[in-house]
Amino acid sequence: MSAAASGLRGGDLVRRARPLLGTFVEIAVVPCAVADAAIDAAFEAVARVHALMSFYDPQSDVSRVNRGGTRAVAVDAWTFDVLAVAAELNRRSGGLFNIAVAPVLHSLGLLPGSPGKAQPLEDAVELLPDRRVRLRRAGARIDLGGIAKGFAVDRAVGALRECGVAAGLVNAGGDLYRFRPYAHMIDIRDPSDPALLLTRVGVRNQALASTAGRFDPFRGRDVDDCAVIDPRSCEPVRAIRGACVRAPSCMIPTRCPRS
Repeated sequence: MSAAASGLRGGDLVRRARPLLGTFVEIAVVPCAVADAAIDAAFEAVARVHALMSFYDPQSDVSRVNRGGTRAVAVDAWTFDVLAVAAELNRRSGGLFNIAVAPVLHSLGLLPGSPGKAQPLEDAVELLPDRRVRLRRAGARIDLGGIAKGFAVDRAVGALRECGVAAGLVNAGGDLYRFRPYAHMIDIRDPSDPALLLTRVGVRNQALASTAGRFDPFRGRDVDDCAVIDPRSCEPVRAIRGACVRAPSCMIPTRCPRS
């Protein structure tokens, strides 16, 4: 399911975009004296998350944990926080939320490397004192994917607010947050046919996160399988074509960016 931003209301905006988190991240704020500095700070937060939690960067915390296997690896405080939230979501969902699906994503061509054996049902990460983590079994691999992207959006919003920006938008390719003073209208498109509009929703001081099948408009109208994995079958979900969630935070519904 795709969510298309329809623009902030009210005059010209200070707007920038950069390739980060495997997509283009757009940050837009109302004109003000601190606009440029605030956008710089927001992009710094997103770039930090990208550097720490990228599956592709061999120097990232995620790559070092995957290489370390069952050996404990020290990670950054942000990475440790995201891993802790992931572990709690794994526990509360009975294993349905699981960051150990990297082998399945390999087999689908969504991540580089060899597939390996997919066993994502159990929580693969053990959190240790002094921000150290290790994998519970040899051969396991993690991918923070969407939860890292949501965390990055929340941190970017926090940076904008700390700089004193009154209203703005952070959009990271389907994961976005809009804050004050009026609702931002978002187009929700049919996950089976992105050319069809299903509905429009208003987002104000809220996040909207969407996922669906992969779609490349330069290659045709066909939509590939959804990248959401069912850890019980180790296959893409079949019961739904997409999902869209509106919540107080882009990372998880119970956490809000700093206000």
